[in-house]
Amino acid sequence: MTAEQAAAWGATGEHSPLMDNYGSPPRLFVEGSGIELRDREGNRYLDFLGGLAVVALGHAHPVIEAAVTAQARKLVHVSNLFANEHQAPVASLIDGLIASGPGQVLFQNSGTEAVEAAIKLARKHQGSGRHKVISALGSFHGRTLAALAATGQPSKHAPFAPMPEGFIHVPYNDASAIAEALTGEVGAVLLESVQGEGGVFPAAPGYLETVRSICDEAGALLIIDEIQTGFGRTGEWFGFQHAGIRPDIVTMAKALGNGFPVAAVWARAEVAASFTPGDHGSTFAGQPLALAAARAALGEYIGMDAPSVTAELGAYLEKEAGTRSWLDHARGTGLLIGLEITERALAGRKAAQLAKSCLDRGLIVNGVTQTALRLAPPYIVTKENINEAISIIDDAITTRDKEK
Repeated sequence: MTAEQAAAWGATGEHSPLMDNYGSPPRLFVEGSGIELRDREGNRYLDFLGGLAVVALGHAHPVIEAAVTAQARKLVHVSNLFANEHQAPVASLIDGLIASGPGQVLFQNSGTEAVEAAIKLARKHQGSGRHKVISALGSFHGRTLAALAATGQPSKHAPFAPMPEGFIHVPYNDASAIAEALTGEVGAVLLESVQGEGGVFPAAPGYLETVRSICDEAGALLIIDEIQTGFGRTGEWFGFQHAGIRPDIVTMAKALGNGFPVAAVWARAEVAASFTPGDHGSTFAGQPLALAAARAALGEYIGMDAPSVTAELGAYLEKEAGTRSWLDHARGTGLLIGLEITERALAGRKAAQLAKSCLDRGLIVNGVTQTALRLAPPYIVTKENINEAISIIDDAITTRDKEK
C-alpha cells in the first residue's frame, strides 16, 4: 500500500487512523494569523483560548517563524550528549524572570514531563522516607501516571487505577489542611498559582505566603506549577510573584515556545544540585529547534513587558464582561479569566454547550466547568477584539433566550 492509498483509506469514514482520545473535533483549522484562525472553508474565528494559553504571541508570529525557520536550516537536533547555542541563554532568561535567587533549569518537552521531573527532583533531594507530595483538590498537573496521581481530580484517576502511591490531596486555598497533612513522610507541596483546568481559581490572598511558611517549618519543598500561568499570563511573569514568595521548584511550559513543544523545570541551585547525570532524561528536550522558538518568544515577552500588557487588558476584559446581565462574576488574573455564567442565562445548558454556540458564531472559548467559560487570549489581543468577543457571547446567550 502506498502512502497515498493509506491516507485515502483512513479518510473514507470506514476507518480512522486516529485513536479516539480527543473525541470528534468540531473544526479543522488550516491557517492562523495573530488572534484569528481560519477553518478549511475559510471561516474566521477569534481565538480567545490561545491553544489553551499556549499561543501567547498569536498565530504565525513573524519573529517566531523567522527563528524556527533559520534554526531548521542550520541544526534541528544533536541529543543531550552535546550542548547547543540556545540552552544557556534561554535558561539564563528564565532564571532572571523567576527572580528568586540563583537557580538552574532543566528543559523538557511538555508540562506533564516538567511535573514528572519536578517530583523526581523533590524525591531525590529529600531522600528516602520523604517521598510523599501534597497537592490540591481541583488541581491539574498532567496525564502521565505520577502527574495524574498528583492531580486532585479522582474521576480522572479511576480508569487507570491503581495510581502511584505517595500523593495526598487537600482543599485548595486551605493552608491549615496542608499543615495538618504535612507529616514527616511529606517531602514536597505542589500547587498551582491559579487552578486553570480546575476552573480558573486563583490562590487566595495570603495562601501561598502561609504555605511557604508551613513548608519552611517542616523542611518541605514548595513546587509551584506555572505551566498555564507562566511568562506574563497573570499580570506578573509568574503567578507566584503576586504573593512575593520564593518557591523551591517551578514548572513551566505552554507559552514558553508560543506553540512549539518546549517546557522547563527551574529549581533553587541547592535543590537543582540533587540531580546528577542519568537521574532524568528526555531525548528531544532542549533541542536547538525548540529552544530557538523559546528564545525568540522570551525576547518578545520581555520587549513588550508582557505582565503590564496582560494586567491592563485583563482588567478591561473583566470590566466589559461585568456590564452584561448574564455574568454572575469573573475570576482570574491578567489574561486568564473565568466567566461564571448565571443559571438564568445558561437556561439549562452547560458551559460547554454555550462554548459550542460561541464557536458557531466565530469565537473560540471553552467550558472549563459546568457553569464557567475560560478565556485565555493571546497578549496581542486588542480592546476591539475583546468587545467583539463579549458581543459574541452576548449573542450566543440572548439569541437562545429569544428562541425560548
